[in-house]
Amino acid sequence: MFAKLPQTLTAPFGLLTDEAKLAFRSRPQGISKLYTTRHIAEVDSYWDQYFTLFDTPSDVFSLISTHDIRRALLDSPENVATLIRVVTSRLFNLVSDHTFPSAPPVSVASYASSFIKTSSTERNATKEVLNSLRVLQRVLPVVFEVEGESNSFELEVLWKKVEVDDGIVPTAPEEAPQFVIEDDEDGSEGGHGSSTPSQTPQAKRTKTLPSLGEKLFTCLNDLLFCCGFSLPTKIQVDHYKINYVIWEKGVGSTTDPGPNHAYDSNKTEVLRLLLVLLSRQIYIPPAALFTHPSFYTLHVVRKTPRRDVLTMLCSLLNTVINPATTNNITIASVAGKVPYNHLVFKGEDSRTALVGMCLQVLCVLLDFQSGPARDTISESGDAASSSPTAQTNAFRYFLAKLHRTQDFSFILSGIIGILEQQLAISNNLLPGSKKSVPYVPETVILFWKIIELNKKFRAYLLDSDKAVDVLAYLLCYSLEIKDKPQQHGLCRALSYIIQTLSAEPAFGNKLSSPIKIQIPSKWVPQGTSHGTAADFMITSIYSIVATTSGSLNSIYPALIIALANAAPYFKNLSVVASNRLLQLFTSFSNPLFLLSDESHPRLLFLMLEVFNSVVFHHLSDNPNLLYAIITAQKTFEELGTFTLARGLREIQRVQQIKEEQARQSERDRKDGPQQERASAESAHQEKTRLLRNESDPAFAIALDIESTSFSGQDLEAGLGGQEQTETRPLTSPPLENSPTTSTTAITSVSEKARGKMKARRSLSSDTINGDPMAAAGVGRNGFLPTQEWVTSWQQGLPLDTVMLVISELLPKIQNLQAGRQKANTAGVITDFLQSVTLTDVLPPAPTLYPRRFVWSDASIVWLTSLIWGGAYVHGMSPLGIWNSTNVRLFFVKHTQPQQRQITDTMSSVVGGLFSPTRQRPERSSNQ
Repeated sequence: MFAKLPQTLTAPFGLLTDEAKLAFRSRPQGISKLYTTRHIAEVDSYWDQYFTLFDTPSDVFSLISTHDIRRALLDSPENVATLIRVVTSRLFNLVSDHTFPSAPPVSVASYASSFIKTSSTERNATKEVLNSLRVLQRVLPVVFEVEGESNSFELEVLWKKVEVDDGIVPTAPEEAPQFVIEDDEDGSEGGHGSSTPSQTPQAKRTKTLPSLGEKLFTCLNDLLFCCGFSLPTKIQVDHYKINYVIWEKGVGSTTDPGPNHAYDSNKTEVLRLLLVLLSRQIYIPPAALFTHPSFYTLHVVRKTPRRDVLTMLCSLLNTVINPATTNNITIASVAGKVPYNHLVFKGEDSRTALVGMCLQVLCVLLDFQSGPARDTISESGDAASSSPTAQTNAFRYFLAKLHRTQDFSFILSGIIGILEQQLAISNNLLPGSKKSVPYVPETVILFWKIIELNKKFRAYLLDSDKAVDVLAYLLCYSLEIKDKPQQHGLCRALSYIIQTLSAEPAFGNKLSSPIKIQIPSKWVPQGTSHGTAADFMITSIYSIVATTSGSLNSIYPALIIALANAAPYFKNLSVVASNRLLQLFTSFSNPLFLLSDESHPRLLFLMLEVFNSVVFHHLSDNPNLLYAIITAQKTFEELGTFTLARGLREIQRVQQIKEEQARQSERDRKDGPQQERASAESAHQEKTRLLRNESDPAFAIALDIESTSFSGQDLEAGLGGQEQTETRPLTSPPLENSPTTSTTAITSVSEKARGKMKARRSLSSDTINGDPMAAAGVGRNGFLPTQEWVTSWQQGLPLDTVMLVISELLPKIQNLQAGRQKANTAGVITDFLQSVTLTDVLPPAPTLYPRRFVWSDASIVWLTSLIWGGAYVHGMSPLGIWNSTNVRLFFVKHTQPQQRQITDTMSSVVGGLFSPTRQRPERSSNQ
């Protein structure tokens, strides 16, 4: 009796319209007609299925492939043009139609019936609008890809303007002159009135209709603020369903219409199409990014009315900043608190998807600087600065104009809330039990854009008590993602943000404050506390540099510059932080590192500036660092007399030690039974060897820095593309023109100190030519170090200040050690260093010149590719918006699936209740 029940339900009702969807792929009247039949008319009924067949975005992206659109563009391009015109025309008509938006389903039964194809002719206007948006989302990326740098097809279809007759001008005498203002003089010469036949052609006028692209952007703006579609119907005024009000409370608004799942989903659909239109940039190579600006993004940032810009900017910003949690108790909200819930519920809730889409659109609009949208350069004093205007990029301009304190507080609290949520997830006791916040990278970039564009917000942040928390969150996130190659671009952005903040004096004044947030124990040295903000900043930067072995070489300069900018404000550094600074200095002074790349000595120069700044500004407040510097006197002295030959000999010595240890390890492996018989003796020998190696700093760091390599381009990126005029060069200029610390010291120190400096410099000037073959083996990427090159940077190192401190304090500390018992020596030395003053020996402290991050063309292109790379990766799942298209702005690297982790095991166990699915291979954009 029940055997034919499925057929009975499916045949007349078309349950879920599966048959029609399958037929769309297989029938001649389906997708294949788009590229097999030429010149399909706009009035053909074939186009109707594009509006009624699909129920979800996944339907569109699975039933219409990129191959179908690409083939149609090659075989029947006029059909693709007709499809775009038909879809946009239907979209425009539906938005203005009184049946749109359709009433949402109010019950489960009505919701289920919406999936069943009935014989009713009732029209679902909302569904047709959504399908119009989805079809354009699918078609346009392929059009952009095929067009590349050429845009003839787009100009013809989307940007062509048509002039039409505007009808006969009213012939009222008093209104006639307003249409012939320019021809007044000619008319008076003829002596004819307005009713003469000679003026009859002038009574007609033509007007230029907006292009299809312009009308599409206007329509999308209307959809974002349409009552019943993206806004609640209760705020509709009379019969005007388009109401430009800010979506949520926050910047510019104190009222909140309230959350709604259906409205959030509709907003996401509209924003996704807006993002697709803006993605025209990714199909342009980096070299042409400034010369071939996207028409679509240019129109949004330069032609959108001021009211629409402000409403959209505040709506997107408030949606991102407002907490995602609601007071409504739903199945999703309860399930979200269950550990490993993301392994069971694979989808993304509508609120998270909307916040992520808002962030992506915001970042793209605030980043855009191409063609006429480039910031204007203004001269202010000695330095030139750039700033946006309402004519270049209205979104950047109005973000920079925010000034209310309550708005700043709202934005800062929201951004900190997102970063705090991510830190709590990474610090969870159950590994992988909570899903990472998917839009943290975009949040970081948005924060960077706000502090870059809005100087008042930057000042508010640095003056608030939350400045230290923000620094801690940024450093923690850097530590979390530093070992993930696909996140290295974001690590670079974080380093530039830290450099930007460090250049502000208000930032330095906060470094002595304690960190109040809970730092994960894995990022705090065992047996210590994270201490002040300066301590945590130093130990974090050391961890990033020491544990990445050169894989993050592009961010090292920015991080060391941040230390140099902040060093004048260091106070009461802990023992651990002081030792970390000396370890960084020792690593950068290693010959293998110094001689491997032309830009490496720059990092050593910056570390010496860190020590000099502490000595000049807070000598007695940092006894731990002062003691560490004095104990490392040998390293400083060897650096002062460094030559190419000496460096090559040291590299060879360390290499021989490594080879000897490798041979010893091989012998120990072969003589395993003998080692067991002499286990006690071997343990003693191993301990002795480790202690000996630990005392040899050249060997201790050889393994860590052997693979570390910088290029000149990486260093330039770390300096923001270029330095401002007040920054100090690596090689010291002549004494009368140099503002550096070392030359300032030379002009003011005593004769005794001058003699010591001359001795050091004369010794280092003894040129000892090294073996050219050995030097060639040290340099990376074809670089060949020479003695002339070594002399050029070695004599410019600001070593004089540190050497003066060592020469003055070392004998006194040795006397203290000789006259005291060992148990009391440490305390006595600390007390002595806290009370020491060297004002009679040191010259006056030089003027502070912080190195700010300065944008260049290369850095702008890099950040644009980083933003769009993130959008590309987000778009891969579940729809694959830009998949299988030839992106030219960045390179997409397909990586192999990683080994199974504990979360994969949990997914297999818990997910056994559900049908297994094949996971996509991980993809990442190389930045």
